[in-house]
Amino acid sequence: MAQSYNPYYNEYHQNLELQQNIKYKKKYRKLKRIVKDTVFENAALCDQVAQMQENLLVVKEERHFLLRKLYQQQGEVDPTMLTKSQTNSFGSPSPNHEGVAPKKSVKKRNSTEALETKSKPKRYCKAMRRVVQLIPLDIHGRPVFPISLGDLTVYSLGEVVSDRIAYHTEDLIYPVGYCSTRMFASLRDAHTKSLYTCKILDGGSNPRFEIVSDSDPDQPLVGLSPDECHSRLLAAISPTLCSIPPRGADFFGISHPTIQNLIQSSPGTRKLANYKSVRFEVYKNQNSDRASSPIAEEETDPGLGFSALHRTFAIPNGYRIKEEPPDPNLLTFQDFLM
Repeated sequence: MAQSYNPYYNEYHQNLELQQNIKYKKKYRKLKRIVKDTVFENAALCDQVAQMQENLLVVKEERHFLLRKLYQQQGEVDPTMLTKSQTNSFGSPSPNHEGVAPKKSVKKRNSTEALETKSKPKRYCKAMRRVVQLIPLDIHGRPVFPISLGDLTVYSLGEVVSDRIAYHTEDLIYPVGYCSTRMFASLRDAHTKSLYTCKILDGGSNPRFEIVSDSDPDQPLVGLSPDECHSRLLAAISPTLCSIPPRGADFFGISHPTIQNLIQSSPGTRKLANYKSVRFEVYKNQNSDRASSPIAEEETDPGLGFSALHRTFAIPNGYRIKEEPPDPNLLTFQDFLM
């Protein structure tokens, strides 16, 4: 009798074991799905965190740029001290639960250190304040190129070179990649206008300055300084103009207050050893007093303005740039073709 119940008993246990296997298999699949969804969600969150960190860096840079511009326009606070004040404000000790801030450890300085700190020159020259014109800016506070300032048009500010001392002076910065154009007397005919492209290139230990005319683009005027390029340009236009003192920095535009302010605000300026920063003011009344505008200087300086050049100097009408004699072999070949 007991043997007749054994098949039913074994079959019951087999069905029970099969049901348990199916149950655990469903749990396994459910856990596997949850783990897979968690991995994908974690990867998406990591990507989102990375994107937010990049956005934070961009916002911080824009904030520092706008604050530096604000302080420069106000002309009251040194922008170089801006980061120090920010670090002091953010890094100040927070008060404890009793409302009393913890005391800072004060370090005593020697008399020699105090004399050194007093003898350090300030970054800004208080006696010199230059006028800056308003230029269009994009939504990030960066200038919109090209920047048109009378006969001068700037297409690129370039990059400040801080590791080579020849790329700046006490008054000027020579950024590599700077490019501007200016209208002036032509090399071929001094009574007509020509467009000149001024460039500052990387020449190794010293910067390379070039002035290229649109009428003769294959023969640039090269020099080791802006004044050298400007003097060569004046001599090439007419020997009469050799008496004009060269003003290469003004011809290039790097000494223009608006452009110098933008270059001074570029990254790497604070690392320059000899450059002394200048305090600028915004020129708001552009229509009321035209004589005080920086562009008005081009109308009175013969080395910068076309009209002022012909008002000051009487250049002969028949003057032309000296041309090379034609190649006789080339003429005979052309005659042969004819």
